[in-house]
Amino acid sequence: MTRSVASAIREALLECDPRAKAMMTRKVARDWRLGRLSFVFDVAMPTVPGRPEAPELLPPSRMPKRGKGGSERGRIALWHALAHIEFVAIDLALDMAGRFGGEMDERFVGDFLSVAADEAMHYALIDRHLRGLGSHYGALPAHDGLWEAAGKTSHDVAARLAVVPMVLEARGLDVTPATLDRVKANGDERGARILQRILDDEIRHVRFGAIHFAEVAERLNESRNDLWKTLVSRHFGGAVKPPFNDSARLAAGLPRDLYASLA
Repeated sequence: MTRSVASAIREALLECDPRAKAMMTRKVARDWRLGRLSFVFDVAMPTVPGRPEAPELLPPSRMPKRGKGGSERGRIALWHALAHIEFVAIDLALDMAGRFGGEMDERFVGDFLSVAADEAMHYALIDRHLRGLGSHYGALPAHDGLWEAAGKTSHDVAARLAVVPMVLEARGLDVTPATLDRVKANGDERGARILQRILDDEIRHVRFGAIHFAEVAERLNESRNDLWKTLVSRHFGGAVKPPFNDSARLAAGLPRDLYASLA
């Protein structure tokens, strides 16, 4: 009997070891692509995914300052923060596919499992780079706010799509180019290549969110822009902050008239 895609996703979500989670996630995505998993949702997704003992998770107000980007300490802090973002992004993409796949369709599951596999690869690349700097993921505390968006939107696929790919990941399109320039200025060419790869992939990730959100809005007979603004105001709790990378956002399916009024 073919294993259900939901049980495979749940197992990856519950894995605590970051490296094992990344490998399991890529295997789930590959098994789905090769038809080894059935489109069956017979188990629930966990409320909280598996987490390693380190890093210590802190509220944003208690996070230590990173220090100057050019110092060794500052560079390690930057890459550690990026590793944490990508690690949590694995769970966000897995949860999207596992929690909402049954009410959506097989294309939705495939899209977000491919996102999860990308995030797993990003995490592995950053973790290797961090080790090259003499550190590792878990060596510093990390921001505990990233998973909150999942809890706030666990009841509604439209809300999850509106907030996670179309706000949080879209924010990455805005801030990554400046980080990339800073990394290049520090002479870190390998790090710059990693960030460029992430930026290119994130455009596709945001586009998946925008496409599926538009389909949900059409199914609900709602205006895409009005529904998005309502859900972001309700579940994100805060302005969508400029500056915006308008060209990357447009490539990802987010025209300026969608988000400018919420800035």
